[in-house]
Amino acid sequence: MKVLLGVCGGIAAYKAAELLRELQRQRAEVQVVLTQGAEKFVTPLTFAALSGRQVLTALWTPAVSEIAGEQPQAFGIEHIDIAQWADVLVIAPATAHVLAKLAHGMADDLLNTIALATTSPVVVAPAMNVNMWRHPATRENLETLRARGVTIVEPASGDLACGMVGEGRLAEIPEIVSATLHAANPIRDLAGEHLLITAGGTREAIDPVRFLGNRSSGKMGIALAEAALKRGAEVTLITTANRPISPGCARVLVESAEEMRAAVLDRLPAATALIMAAAVADYRATNPAAQKIKKSSEKLTLELERTPDILAEAARLRPSGTLIIGFAAETERVVEEGRRKLREKGVDAIVANDVSGSDAGIGSDHNAGVMLFADREVRLELSSKRAMAERILDEVHRLRVLRDRSEVELTPGNRHNLSAKYLGR
Repeated sequence: MKVLLGVCGGIAAYKAAELLRELQRQRAEVQVVLTQGAEKFVTPLTFAALSGRQVLTALWTPAVSEIAGEQPQAFGIEHIDIAQWADVLVIAPATAHVLAKLAHGMADDLLNTIALATTSPVVVAPAMNVNMWRHPATRENLETLRARGVTIVEPASGDLACGMVGEGRLAEIPEIVSATLHAANPIRDLAGEHLLITAGGTREAIDPVRFLGNRSSGKMGIALAEAALKRGAEVTLITTANRPISPGCARVLVESAEEMRAAVLDRLPAATALIMAAAVADYRATNPAAQKIKKSSEKLTLELERTPDILAEAARLRPSGTLIIGFAAETERVVEEGRRKLREKGVDAIVANDVSGSDAGIGSDHNAGVMLFADREVRLELSSKRAMAERILDEVHRLRVLRDRSEVELTPGNRHNLSAKYLGR
């Protein structure tokens, strides 16, 4: 595996040396490119000594054919040569400035020129101040890159070099290495599957202006959709969040619980698995007002009624063999409430997560929880939502393998017992 490692100008640049060594332990050939900003924090000599290769720092350096140990090419164009040489481009750390240039197609230095020229997978691990990370411009740039198929390794939370606390610290090296290996050699274990995934929070009208809603951003469902696409699945995303997503994903925009129910049930017969990551409202106004409700009294009483239980209804109506995975956002007794929903709704698994904190869950870029089955549970440690999506899809694949095996190996007499034991029914 040939890895082009781009290092940008931030205090986390020193960690790129460790990343280089870990990639080498995975038997990767690593060619380093430093931006001018990176050279303020680390020296080319450090990376040259570790990689055994001359470090690229500008557009006017020796031809990549020489650096790669190949015969010199008389008229090679360097950024094209290096872009074609690499199996994967990894940019770590990536500053807010470089993210903006990548998103807008700037080509004013060697690294960004290579990024435009490469047809190989691109992995970006941002690191920056928490306020810069949260800035709307940075968020939009990230969404643009995701929509183009770039893998974003979300930064971790913690103490930052600027003295602040929050998101922005470079992700752990093993997580970046894992994303790199996956990008360079994508696992296509979901090829042939059609995943139906829901995302975002529904809105239930009170009047033409106001609605009942929740804080769900749709990030978890979108992370699942993008990860499933890269693993070879056909994906339909039913979402309330009008956010960019990778090409190849069929997207259905809805708003209310009733609209989501109709979209799910209409597409369920063609799906091999349904993952309900959306935060669907439990209640709606019984009689939404046709006109805006005026502020005419000190108190306003709203009569609410239950919304349809989409997950339970889908579990009842699913075609034979279709997997159903639900989510349970809880603030207390997380595992107990998750197991109750697993039993009552008749699904294959429930992903239960604690949303009482601010560092994970609703609206955050990170998540943690536990995936509950009838006979076991899988802890999902705090990580980026993309990393958590991969773990969930690992379990979806495992369920599919077990179910397919049971279809082939079981006789009608013992099919039910093994399904109950291993498939969570």
